[in-house]
Amino acid sequence: MSTTGQPERSEDQPLRRAGSHYFSQDPTGPEHRRQVEVEVWGRRFGLTTANGVFAGDGLDRGTEVLLRESTPPVGSPRVLDLGCGYGPIALGIALACPGARVDAVDVNGRALALCRDNASALGVADRVRALRPDEVETGRAYDEIWSNPPIRIGKEALHTLLLTWLPRLAPGGRARLVVSKNLGGDTLQRWLVEQGFGCERAASSKGFRVLLVTPRATPTTA
Repeated sequence: MSTTGQPERSEDQPLRRAGSHYFSQDPTGPEHRRQVEVEVWGRRFGLTTANGVFAGDGLDRGTEVLLRESTPPVGSPRVLDLGCGYGPIALGIALACPGARVDAVDVNGRALALCRDNASALGVADRVRALRPDEVETGRAYDEIWSNPPIRIGKEALHTLLLTWLPRLAPGGRARLVVSKNLGGDTLQRWLVEQGFGCERAASSKGFRVLLVTPRATPTTA
């Protein structure tokens, strides 16, 4: 699941440089759709997926850990699914939390089309927007950000992604990230703290860390 951005330039540039096909805006080759079934917070539902998107055969282990070790939002939160793919996190949240408004963001056009179709099929298209990074309104803030970030795009691009989107957390908001320990989950936690974010390990399972991130402290003025 992949996306990135900078507010004042082409927001998906770092992922354009990545070589993996599911980071591409327009995956090459003909599209072959198929159905998968997922279970999120006790609710089973079908999703349409395809080749050329992340975890097209079903939920990847990292996303499974993130969802299993977290509880769904409550109330009427503004939620960002950062790197939504075909939508398992965004749609799971929309189904579990009827008051949630979810922006599902990705650079992969095929993934976004799948996410929109899945939202329509599940009856939540009025509350889930599938967007490219540059389609998100400037200044839009979120109560919760959920992401299985694309670690393999490289450290520089990953840091750009996080420093672009985590500052969109509203006061009192939080982000949940899942990162493989072997791919630098603990190092990423330390780096986030160095950048001024609150960051603690909320869970650890099957080689993955679930990180809970809170906004940077607002500097006090004299």
